[in-house]
Amino acid sequence: MKKYNGIMAATLFLYLVFAAAAYFLLGGKETDLGYKVEINKIMQGLEKEGKFSKPDLRETENVIEVGFLPKEEKAAEAIRSFYQNRNGMSMTVRPLFAEGDLLGYVRFDYIVGIGGQRILRFTEGILFIGWSLIFALLLYIRQKILKPFHVLSRMPYELSKGHLQGELQESKSRYFGKFVWGIGMLRDTLNVAKSNGLRLEKEKKLLLLSISHDIKIPLSAIKLYAKALQEGVYETEDQKLHAVGQIENHAKEIEDFVKEIVSTASEDILAIEVEDSEFYLKDFINKIREYYEPKCKLIMTDFTIGKYEDKLLKGDIEKAFEVVENLMENAFKYGDGKAVRIDFYEEEYCQVITVFNTGPPVATTEMPHLFDSFYRGSNAKGKDGNGLGLYINKQIMTKMEGEIFAQRQEDGMGFGLVFRM
Repeated sequence: MKKYNGIMAATLFLYLVFAAAAYFLLGGKETDLGYKVEINKIMQGLEKEGKFSKPDLRETENVIEVGFLPKEEKAAEAIRSFYQNRNGMSMTVRPLFAEGDLLGYVRFDYIVGIGGQRILRFTEGILFIGWSLIFALLLYIRQKILKPFHVLSRMPYELSKGHLQGELQESKSRYFGKFVWGIGMLRDTLNVAKSNGLRLEKEKKLLLLSISHDIKIPLSAIKLYAKALQEGVYETEDQKLHAVGQIENHAKEIEDFVKEIVSTASEDILAIEVEDSEFYLKDFINKIREYYEPKCKLIMTDFTIGKYEDKLLKGDIEKAFEVVENLMENAFKYGDGKAVRIDFYEEEYCQVITVFNTGPPVATTEMPHLFDSFYRGSNAKGKDGNGLGLYINKQIMTKMEGEIFAQRQEDGMGFGLVFRM
């Protein structure tokens, strides 16, 4: 804000500089041609008439008064009065002739510099109006945009510190309505995430206690049967087979219990909600282009979008964008960074959107597991991730009554998204 105030002060300084320059350049400038043209015009009229008559001075700007001294005039007082200076005006005398004969002398009282003063006033006025408009615009931007935004800009910092209870007050101008709405949604989402995190932490501790209790019984039984077999307690083969069978049953009981825990945990983590709606393909692609074209230019990746016809697709546009976002981020992470291409085709009344990236493809043996939860391929070593991106994509597309599939190609990997029309 201090820098902006400095800009406003600079506009005032520049206005004063230009106003002073205009004064020094135009303040003392006389428009000699102005009064000379008027005098010559009056003289031509008088010579044409062949006598002196009072001219109409309503249209003259410099000549204020015109007097006449006949050649016959001998009175000293009249002559002195004729040649006497008028206060604040300049004077010039011209002889008046008619057909070569001198009729007398015409005196012109005029003011020089009227045109220059008029230009100066006009220039100063233009400078003042221009500066006033610029200053008013800067002041409006300061009060209605920058100052409210300065208040709003503190909210992301507060959110990053975990202060989620503050309220955003939108200004009356409502320039930041969408921003305030987005920050409000982010705050609500963070609140929910925080509550879910606390709930999951509590459930995690309860789960650990439950695991220790529920696994303890079958584990104790396994240890008991194993020790009995080790010490030769069972004499007959039937008894031994029965003990082995019991060990196997209790081990399966533990295995089923672990599977249930993993399944429940995955459902809690991935509580995916999809809105039952429709969106236009053009809006979807424009959203992708607007977000990823600048990013691809920045990392020098060739990003191309093929030709398509606008269609109405079934699904949630925000969740569909999340799917493409996961694919694009995987392309940047696991591809070679040379090119990413999006293509389109129709198949069985469905719109298929393919996202292809150059780079080493996934191993053939790993293809069946790409969409499994927490699965990470051999190309993920040393790279951040949790193995949930493609699993989440699968869940989202399924909930939108669509599909997702992977295509292994020689020069890269492709993923197809199938949307119902």
